[in-house]
Amino acid sequence: MTEQPELHFHPVPGVRLAAGAAGIRYQDRNDLVLFELAAGSTCAAVFTRNAFCAAPVTLARTHLAAGAPHWWLINAGNANAGTGARGLLDATASCQALSELTGDPLERVMPFSTGVIGEHLPVERIAAALPALLGGLAATHWPEAARAIMTTDRVPKLVSRQFEVGGRTATLTGMAKGAGMICPNMATMLGFLATDAAIEPGVLEACLHAAVERSFNAITVDGDTSTNDACVLAATGALGNAPIAAAGPDYAAFQSALDAVCVELATAIVRDAEGATKLVTVRIEGAASHAEARQVGYTIAHSPLVKTALFASDPNWGRILAAVGRAGLEDLAIARVRVWLGEVLIVDGGGRAATYTEGAGAAVMRAPEILIRVALGRGESSAEILTCDLSYDYVRINAEYRS
Repeated sequence: MTEQPELHFHPVPGVRLAAGAAGIRYQDRNDLVLFELAAGSTCAAVFTRNAFCAAPVTLARTHLAAGAPHWWLINAGNANAGTGARGLLDATASCQALSELTGDPLERVMPFSTGVIGEHLPVERIAAALPALLGGLAATHWPEAARAIMTTDRVPKLVSRQFEVGGRTATLTGMAKGAGMICPNMATMLGFLATDAAIEPGVLEACLHAAVERSFNAITVDGDTSTNDACVLAATGALGNAPIAAAGPDYAAFQSALDAVCVELATAIVRDAEGATKLVTVRIEGAASHAEARQVGYTIAHSPLVKTALFASDPNWGRILAAVGRAGLEDLAIARVRVWLGEVLIVDGGGRAATYTEGAGAAVMRAPEILIRVALGRGESSAEILTCDLSYDYVRINAEYRS
C-alpha cells in the first residue's frame, strides 16, 4: 500500500465535514462524505459535458439552480451513472434521507458520486450512515474527507492557501479525487473547494471557470472524460468582508489563490495517475491560436505510442513528430517545426536535428519529470497540457477494476 502523506491544511470557517463508512462497495474504509455549508453561503460549479452524465450530476445541477445549497453529499465506489430513470430516483432518495434528518428542503442538498458505472446506488446503506455523519461534523475533517472519496487514487489530494482581503486573512481549501478516466471537459473527476471570503455569485462562477480552464481542463491521463466530473466551490462569507466584486486587489488576490489551488490539485491528479511513473508537460509554442496549440498538445498527450515510449524512457522522437503531423493543422509547414526533449533539440527543419544524440535524449527520458516542447512557427499563441506515461500497471488496474 502506498504510504499516505501527512496532509497540511487550513480549516475554512463556515464549513464542517464528516466522513464515514456506508459499505457502498469498499469494506473497512470510509466511503461517504458530508459537507455542511453555513447559512448564506454561495456556490458555483462546473460539471461534465459527457452526454451520459451521471444521475447525481443532473440532480446537483438542478439543486444548484434552485438556490444556495446547505449540504454536499458524496459517495465513493458507485457512480450511479448509466442507471436510467432509477438512477435519478436513487440520487433523489439519498438527498431526501438527509433532508428528513435535517429539516432542510430537498433542494438544499447537492449529491455527488464516483466509482463503478452501471450499478444501482445502495440508498439504504447511505441513509443508514447519515446520522453518524451528522453527529461527527467538524471543521477539521478535511483529511478524512479527502481519503474517503478516493477510488483508484493512491494518495489523497488536499491543498490550502491563505490570501488577504481588505486587510483580513482569508482561507481557501480544496480537495479532489481522480487517477483514471481523466480528460476533463469541465473540471476534474471530483473537486470540492471552499473559502470563508464573501464573493458575489457571478464573480464566484467566473473565477471558478477561469481557474478550471487553466488547471483541470489542461490535464489528461488517458483521454477519457468521466460521466461524473464535477468541481464545486463555496464561499461562506464567514470572514465578514464586503463581497468581492469583479475589480480591484481583492478580486485579483482571490483569483490568484484559486488558480494556485486548482493547479496544485490538477498536478496531484496527474502525479497520482493510475500506474504512472512520470509527470510530463507538453508545451506548444508558436501556434496560430490557443485552441490550435491545445489541439496539438492533446494529440501528443493522448498518443499511446508517445506515452509508452515515455514509460520505457525511450527517446523515440518519431512518435512525437507523427503526433504533431496528424493533429489536423491545415498547411503545417514542417520545415518550421522544432521539437525539444527538455533542453535537447531533437527535431529541426523537418527532421532530426544535426546536434541531437540518442544519449542526450535518453538522459532526459529517464527523469521523473519531462518537458516535451514543440514550436510550430505559425504564430504567437501557446498552451500547456499536463499528462503522464502509460505503464503496465495502468492496464492491470483497469483490467481488474470490477473484479
